[in-house]
Amino acid sequence: MNKVSFEQLYMEQLPGLYRLAQSILRQPADAQDAVQQAVLQAWQHLDGIRPGSERAYLARIVINECRTIQRNRQRTVPVPDFPDRTAVPEAGLRELRDAVDRLPEKLRIPFLLVYMEGCSAKEAASILEISLFALKSRLKRAKKLLQSEFEEREEGHGTLYTEQSAENV
Repeated sequence: MNKVSFEQLYMEQLPGLYRLAQSILRQPADAQDAVQQAVLQAWQHLDGIRPGSERAYLARIVINECRTIQRNRQRTVPVPDFPDRTAVPEAGLRELRDAVDRLPEKLRIPFLLVYMEGCSAKEAASILEISLFALKSRLKRAKKLLQSEFEEREEGHGTLYTEQSAENV
């Protein structure tokens, strides 16, 4: 891959990579750091990227960077994050985003890769380094939890699960 095609790929993938990092880290600054570090690593190893796997390669590096940031975060004292009031989506979309954010990471990341970022199931399984069967199982569990939550909300019972109870599913 040459530098011009990498720059073009980077510009196309940047919003999706940022959303992926944001869904894992939940802190805009940390997500930006993860994406920047991932792009730097990819740039430094440009010759090692296999043609056709560029998107998966970048996503995998972002996920690894997010995990590194999470490990480092355990050693620091958290500072409260102030909500961004300029980016408030419609109520229904906000509810869906909030419900997806409450999914455990094991279910949330596959869901986001396939349904929000448009990755194929095979590509998402490759990015997450899991089998296609495991990916489909996680997607099914994520959809089941989301459906249950929205059914419960319609009945007026509020949120059905927390991240801890969802891990037991």
